[in-house]
Amino acid sequence: MGIPLRQVIGVGAYVVRQHLAGRKRYPLVLMLEPLFQCNLACAGCGKIDYPDPILAKRLSVEDALAAVDECGAPVVVLAGGEPLLHKELPEIVRGAVARKKFVIVCTNALLLQKKIDQYQPGPFFTWSIHLDGDQEGHDKSVCQPGVYDRAVAALKLAKAKGFRVTINSTFFNDADPARVAAFFDEVTALGVDGITVSPGYAYERAPDQTHFLNRTATKELFRAIFRRGDRARKWAFNQSGLFLDFLAGNETYRCTPWGNPTRNVFGWQRPCYLLGEGYAKSFRELMEETDWDAYGVGNYEKCADCMVHSGFEATAVADSVRRPWKALAVSLRGVRTEGPMAPDIPLDRQRPAEFVFERGVAEKLSEMRPDKVGEKAM
Repeated sequence: MGIPLRQVIGVGAYVVRQHLAGRKRYPLVLMLEPLFQCNLACAGCGKIDYPDPILAKRLSVEDALAAVDECGAPVVVLAGGEPLLHKELPEIVRGAVARKKFVIVCTNALLLQKKIDQYQPGPFFTWSIHLDGDQEGHDKSVCQPGVYDRAVAALKLAKAKGFRVTINSTFFNDADPARVAAFFDEVTALGVDGITVSPGYAYERAPDQTHFLNRTATKELFRAIFRRGDRARKWAFNQSGLFLDFLAGNETYRCTPWGNPTRNVFGWQRPCYLLGEGYAKSFRELMEETDWDAYGVGNYEKCADCMVHSGFEATAVADSVRRPWKALAVSLRGVRTEGPMAPDIPLDRQRPAEFVFERGVAEKLSEMRPDKVGEKAM
């Protein structure tokens, strides 16, 4: 696996403590979005469809680090939007690292060469560069030519400066397993420290609604990728083996939305990183007052096809702690790519989707005081 031993031990010990304390719900990864603004407009992204006053907002350093403390998760992922657009991101990173959090900055890398000297390599810090496949595939995904080459150049620079560097890849229904395998070979040869994979989530506001995967297609795609024999054993995935086994259809998991709570410029997002259908003012309010049973596969129509890591990785990690022999078996034999798949969760009792984006945005705009509209962290 591509997860550092220090992180495996730290996160594992944290999960064990939660289990021993009898906690049913606890965070594993804090998804911290200090802004929504981005310098790309990807076809499958539903994160940037906001009016300009909201795109101009920034989460302050104080609020960001307060969220880190309030949540208490051992891993902090800085996402967005494009987090490198936040002028005070280096200070947020330093503060989280000082708290011994494993900090991951997700970036499209367009600004990485310019800003990399504002950061220091170390065992608690990782760059996660967005690459959705090879040059042709990635540039198509981000709707702009030349982005792949710039991202790879930044990746090489970061490695040369001693940083830990991973990639994160999202795949849609036009992904070709052979090309994905060749791409994984290519980035492995570049020296990436880990690969994070996920099927594309069907954002209701994404410009492209035709290429999202359903659950059956997701399982078949990842079986076809992982089936690449011995070559697949060389790929270092920055994810738990049981989550990869889940992607290949070998586990029946329910999502753990509270495992990756999201804090952004609006507050604590309900119910998860992928669905914004309300906001809590505090982490405690998020955990205690969210109707968790109203969401997830089988419960809510919008969740029906979701198999994304932000929802299911925490489930797999908890399963690994409860039944370590399962995780060991996957580690030794690899992900099973043949034979029957695990039964899926039935959808016959799910509630219909509610479309509340416009109402939520209007409410947030009305809450913004005129003197705070457009405020940016300097």
